[in-house]
Amino acid sequence: MSGKEFEDVKITTSEIKSKDPLLIEGFPGIGLVGNIASQQIIEELSMEYIGSMESRFFPPIAVLYEGIINMPVRIYESEEQNLIMVVSDIPISPSASYDVSKVLIDWASAVGVKEVVSIAGIATMADESKVFGAATTDDMLKKIENEVEIFQMGTISGISGSIMSECFMQAIPAISLLGATRSQNPDPRAAAAVINSLNSIYDLSIDTESLIEQAERIEVEMQKLAEDVRTSEQSTSPRKEFPMYG
Repeated sequence: MSGKEFEDVKITTSEIKSKDPLLIEGFPGIGLVGNIASQQIIEELSMEYIGSMESRFFPPIAVLYEGIINMPVRIYESEEQNLIMVVSDIPISPSASYDVSKVLIDWASAVGVKEVVSIAGIATMADESKVFGAATTDDMLKKIENEVEIFQMGTISGISGSIMSECFMQAIPAISLLGATRSQNPDPRAAAAVINSLNSIYDLSIDTESLIEQAERIEVEMQKLAEDVRTSEQSTSPRKEFPMYG
């Protein structure tokens, strides 16, 4: 087992088998783009659950999948694809974002991660499913410039922005892929667009057809999860602590 701890955040995993892996993270934000895309990648690649992140900052919930308890922030690995995934079913409060991103990137560095991809959503008024991109280095920007629309000016908010800043501080090459979405509602179509960009950038072949086919069902399920988390937060702390679900 390996672990990384900083104040009130802790990562515990089994031994990482991949060598110089790519790490992709998807935390909930607008449209739940990061969460939905990450879940699809994990399922399509039949990735192995290897550990979790815990914190007193997290809402007091357990996540159920087909009757089995899951940790709300989970870590998976595909040794075949040399890939590590971090997926969260809960929002990260702004007050916890520094601690969470610091622990995550410290841990990533310790296990030899070569690059980080942060998946999130971005609010737009356009109907088309665009993907915007940003990077921590010129080389990483060149890697994505022909696959996404470069996010020229602005800010990446929330935990995704904090993770990108931490990667920059620790000189770990990283890119941010932002799926355009028109509302706060779960958006599987935006998640599918991000996965298609990932497939092009990293020569992957992750299917997105099922995301599109099941978009309505996924939207309902993810909205229900968001409501459950929101209810849990309201019963334990002021709503302003966890604003990421709107």
